[in-house]
Amino acid sequence: MPTLVVNDRELALTNLDREFWPDDGLLKHDLIRYYIEAAPYLLPHLRNRPLVVQRFPEGIGAPGFYQKNIPEGAPEWLRSCPVRHGGGKLTYYLVADSLETLVWLGNQACLELHPWLSSVGSLENPDFIVFDLDSMEQSTFSHVCTAALAIKELLARLRLQCYPKLSGASGMQIYLPVQPRYSYRQAREFAQEICRRVHQAYPEITTLERKVEQRGGKLYLDYLQNGRGKTLAAPYSPRPLPGAPVSLPLTWEEVSREAVFPGEFTITNVIPRLQKMGDLFAPVLENKQQLPSL
Repeated sequence: MPTLVVNDRELALTNLDREFWPDDGLLKHDLIRYYIEAAPYLLPHLRNRPLVVQRFPEGIGAPGFYQKNIPEGAPEWLRSCPVRHGGGKLTYYLVADSLETLVWLGNQACLELHPWLSSVGSLENPDFIVFDLDSMEQSTFSHVCTAALAIKELLARLRLQCYPKLSGASGMQIYLPVQPRYSYRQAREFAQEICRRVHQAYPEITTLERKVEQRGGKLYLDYLQNGRGKTLAAPYSPRPLPGAPVSLPLTWEEVSREAVFPGEFTITNVIPRLQKMGDLFAPVLENKQQLPSL
C-alpha cells in the first residue's frame, strides 16, 4: 500500500487508480494531487470551521453521501469540533486545518467540501452572509451575472463590500463578510431584504419562490442558506460534476464582462490561475463589516 508523509505524518493511500470522474479519466490520485497544490488557497477557508463533506467512494458515476461525523477508525490526530444540535444530538465535525488533513480527505473520496458559515469560536454568529444565485432551466449565465451585479450595487450603496464566486455548477454565490456579532436570523433577514430588492428590480428573470415547481424556471435568489449548520461549497472545492469543476472566486470585472463561465476552470487547469491571481477570496476572511439598518 503506498504511503505519503506529510508534516511528519504517514498517510496510507488506497485505490489511487480509482476513477472519480470517469468520463474525464480523472482518478483519486488526481484529486489528492489537486488538494496538495490548492492547499495554500483552500485551507484558509476551512480553518476553524466545522466541515461537512460529500463522499463518492466509487466516483461520481455512483451515488455519494454527505458526512458530518468524523468516521470510526479515522486518525486520532484529526481535529474535531463537537456541536450539539436539536434534541441534544452531538455531532463531531472535522476541522480541516492542515495539509495532511486535506490529503486524508482526498483519500476518503471527499469530492466536495462544505464548511460552516461560522467559526469554532463563534458558532452561533456567522462571519459572512451568503447570497446563493441558483440557476434554473430558464436562466442564462447573463441572468446570473445581472443579479450578482445588482446585489453588489445594492450593498455598495450601504457601503458594504462583497465578493463573487462561481458555485462550481451553473450558479454564483456572493459572500458578504461581517463581524461575528450577528445571529443567523439577523443574517438571513438581511439577505432576504437584499434579495427582495433585487427581485423587485428584475422580476422577469428572478424568483424568491422556495418550491422548485413554482419558480417558472427563473433564477432563484436563495437567502435561506444563512442558517446554522447550512453550508456552501468552499472556495476552490471540487464539485462532483462532469469535468471536475471547482468553486471559483472571481473579480467583479470578470462578472461584469462575463469573462469566466461555469465549468471553465477545473482541478486540472485552475492552479496556474491561482498562482497568478492569488486568493481572490482572502478579503472574505479579513474585511469584517458592520451591518447597517435597512
